[in-house]
Amino acid sequence: MSLSAIRIALESRLNSIAGAPSIAWENVQFTPTPGTAYQACYILRAEPDNATIGDSFFRERGIFHINLFYPVGNGANAAELMASSIRSAFSRGTTLTSGTTKVNITNTPEVGQGSVDGDRWMVPVKIRWTAGELT
Repeated sequence: MSLSAIRIALESRLNSIAGAPSIAWENVQFTPTPGTAYQACYILRAEPDNATIGDSFFRERGIFHINLFYPVGNGANAAELMASSIRSAFSRGTTLTSGTTKVNITNTPEVGQGSVDGDRWMVPVKIRWTAGELT
């Protein structure tokens, strides 16, 4: 299984959400437009799950972390609506594929407490996933 295939599966789903703000991808130059919402995403890998002994089988695990940034002072509603759209796109039980890699969404995405970050209201969303090879 390919680490880049996991990234492609997760990022492709995020990029497909209608009406979503611009995305700041990992290690890609991005300059936010003042007064405009955007989101930043990160793949946080966890320790692989070695569910069996005596063979090479394992599952990758991690969190797809998305920070939603909306102009401060306009209330929390727009960010919460986007968080709900992300929850729908990555609902528990969803399977995403890229090549021979399948990524399973294992939990309902977590929406964290919003907070002021400079001139933005930031709301974090965590999507827990596992990945393995298609069988």
